[in-house]
Parts: sequence; C-alpha cells; structure tokens
Amino acid sequence: MNIVVLVKQVPDTWSERKLTDADHTLDRESADAVLDEINERAVEEALQLQEAHGGEVTVIAMGPDRATDAIRKALSMGADKAIHVNDEALHGSDVLSTAKVLAKAIGTVEGVDLVIAGNEATDGRAGAIPAIIAELLGLPQVTQLRKVEVADGVIKGERETDEGVAFLEASLPAVVSVTEKINEPRYPSFKGIMAAKKKPVTTLTVADLGVDAGEVGLSGAWSSVLEAAPKPPRSAGQRVEDAGDGGQKIAEYLVGQKLI
Repeated sequence: MNIVVLVKQVPDTWSERKLTDADHTLDRESADAVLDEINERAVEEALQLQEAHGGEVTVIAMGPDRATDAIRKALSMGADKAIHVNDEALHGSDVLSTAKVLAKAIGTVEGVDLVIAGNEATDGRAGAIPAIIAELLGLPQVTQLRKVEVADGVIKGERETDEGVAFLEASLPAVVSVTEKINEPRYPSFKGIMAAKKKPVTTLTVADLGVDAGEVGLSGAWSSVLEAAPKPPRSAGQRVEDAGDGGQKIAEYLVGQKLI
C-alpha cells in the first residue's frame, strides 16, 4: 500500500506571528518553525497503515529551504522518502495554487493508493486543501476523520460532528484528512533520526511539475491583503458596582454595545 502524506512547516503557535511589511504575507523568519502537529498525526496514521498493509510512505512538502527540517522530522518518524517542492515563485501562493502544485507533486509518485493530510494547517486554517486536491486528481475524498480503516480496497472512516458521528467509506485510491483525535503521534527514536539523514529527498520546482510560475505566488493569488495593522493592546474592562441594581447595569451595558 503506497501512501502519500502532505506535511507543512508552520510557525510555532507559541511564537509571535506577524505579517511582513512589504507584501503582508506571513513572516516565516520571525518565528520558530515546526512540523505542524496535525501533520504529525497524519504521518502516524500512514505509518500504522503501512505496518498493517505494507508498502511505502512518501511525504510531500511545499515550502522554502527551511522546510527540510519538517521533512526530516517526518522521515525520522518512519516515512520512507520525501518530495520537497521548493521555488521562490511559490511565495504568497493561495489555497487554490497550493493545491494545484501539491496535486502535481502527488502525480510524480507511482501507484499511490492513499493521500493523507491534516484537516487544516495552524497558520492558514483554510481547511480546503484536501478537498481541492481530491477534485483535481479526480479521486474520492473522505475528510475530517477521527478513525481510519482500510480493507479490501476500501477505506472507511468516522467523522465526528456536532450532530453525532458519520460513517464514511470510499474505494481506493482516495484522499483523506484527519483531525487531532485520530491518534497520538510517535516520538522519533535516535535510530530514526540517524536513518532520516540517509533517506532520499527529491527537490522539485514549479517548472519540474509543469506549472506556469505566473499561476502561483502572489501574482497568481485570487485574493491579497491590502493593509494590515498589529492587534491593539487589550484595554481595561468596565467594572460594575452592584448595589442591588447590578443586573440592570449589566443589561444596559450590553444594550449599549448592541450585544442584546
């Protein structure tokens, strides 16, 4: 069973995150960078399926040079090989162009049975990449899963919603996305970390993938940020002294704020 896992390097959620002054894109150099936690769970799920069914696990990442750190983390967990799409033309790419590039990269892997991704990245939170990729590749999609099973060429999954649990299935090959409830990712062992240094990582550009550089990056994005300002400091709240009429004062305040 050959599995592709989409991974992404993102700013650490505990770091200060901001936009650049030049083009209002995410300033990735201003914060510590890590492999997105949801991608660790996606890699873990792929490794568990590999242990049960055999085959190879290939990780694919799109990002600048420093994204190799995230790739090595996935390889040290146990993935077999990686593809790194690295091109200056990709800077500022939106969801649509990102999905297009990743779909092209998946197409370079022979005999893919399953594509696994996290449900959303912590730096963008669009939550649309897996579905768009499935559409571009013409594959069924089973998204937002908390549990995955594969048997007899069929993938089955559980999706938890506010209304309950939905049971989904699709024929392979397919694209799935997983939530934080899917598993607990393993820690890379020392042996795994050393082995990762020798595992193959193929670097591709947009030209290698047959993608027009004008269709990606800021120039190809369907939306742009025209202006940005830092979040203002939190102001002190309004204190209500209760002399028997506290409830009325709170209600009047809420009315004044048009909250009720």
